[in-house]
Amino acid sequence: MTEEVGEDGRVPVAEAPLPLPVEFEALYILHQEGFHELALAVLGTNDAAESAVHRAFLEILRLWDKLKEESEDLQQEVWAIVRRTVISEHLLSLREQMAALDSGSGLYAALGALPPRQFDVMVLRYIGHYDTKRISWYMGITASTVDYHCRKARERLSPVYQRILKCQGEETV
Repeated sequence: MTEEVGEDGRVPVAEAPLPLPVEFEALYILHQEGFHELALAVLGTNDAAESAVHRAFLEILRLWDKLKEESEDLQQEVWAIVRRTVISEHLLSLREQMAALDSGSGLYAALGALPPRQFDVMVLRYIGHYDTKRISWYMGITASTVDYHCRKARERLSPVYQRILKCQGEETV
């Protein structure tokens, strides 16, 4: 990589941060600590919380103009983005943990191998005990699409589940 270096040995780009909208900077200053506390409570580690909050602010910045123009309640929209990002980070972590678990039945590996939307729906519905409406809000899809992903995930998991039931039946006989 080559960069233009000034006569004084400094890289000019490093000296000039990209300008951010003043309102966005104010939002960051006012809410970063609260967002971090939420993320830390859900994710459990400072590194994971910082990563999630950083991702959330990048998403907010990406949508900033649209949020300012179309949002009836900017604060609510921003918090929704943060919640979604934090939950998404948690689901990614959970997916990795499940794939690494070995119950001997293959169920955790099968869950970890589901396509992302099917995995998210199954975790939110059966582990998080979220109803269809809440899952559809979080994922940004219709309730019927949530039900579709759940049905498809159950179909994919059915052979593993049937094998577990068969093995349990043989052990009790």
